[in-house]
Amino acid sequence: MPTVSPTPITPPDEHVVTAREALEPLYERLELHTESTLLSAAMAAGWPAEEATRALAALRLQDALNILCRANSSPSISMHGPRAE
Repeated sequence: MPTVSPTPITPPDEHVVTAREALEPLYERLELHTESTLLSAAMAAGWPAEEATRALAALRLQDALNILCRANSSPSISMHGPRAE
């Protein structure tokens, strides 16, 4: 069984970038990979690329609307955390 060495975690007050800035590139790569995988699977199943693209866009829109609805019904969470300069 592989072992994992502990990685020191930098406290929030010592960060140079916000969590969003640190996560955004990974999030974008994951989003592109997911979109590509979904479109490939839909086309392999016989769906036209245009229809698969429209369906994926509709799913993303519905997901964004669901997130907004949840955000509006829960306590406010700021997307802009503290930043050490």
